[in-house]
Order: sequence, then C-alpha cells, then structure tokens
Amino acid sequence: MTYYVLFFTHSGAIKFDRKCRKMNIQCELMPVPRALSSNCSVSARIKCDDPVSLIDDEVEKIFLMQDDKNVLVYEAE
Repeated sequence: MTYYVLFFTHSGAIKFDRKCRKMNIQCELMPVPRALSSNCSVSARIKCDDPVSLIDDEVEKIFLMQDDKNVLVYEAE
C-alpha cells in the first residue's frame, strides 16, 4: 500500500527517510501534494503494510492513497 506521511518540520522528514532506509522501506521525500495540508512543505511517499509502526513525534499526518483519494489514517493529537 502507498501512503503520504506529513511532518511538522523538514528535519523530521529527513530523520524519517533515514529510518525507512534502515528498515528497507521504500521512501521518497517530495513536496506536500496540494490536496493535503501541513506545517512543513515536505512529505514522504512510502510503500509498506503498516505505517503505524513508523510513527514518531515528527509525524503530523498519514494518508492512505486509495483509488485516487487520500484517506486520513493517522493525525497527531
């Protein structure tokens, strides 16, 4: 499955990318898609089965890409 991960900061996105590489998870840093909003202009597109296991303090939101729609699956409190 493909997900967009949004971050609070640019440095959080970079840390997340490093974590994914260590775990052999496909991750591509990119600008936040216009349809999504964030405090940071960087997002990550990842392909994995369980994005919840990747959540840390830097992750703001996670969206599942499903049938050309973005479904919110996680939002930080």
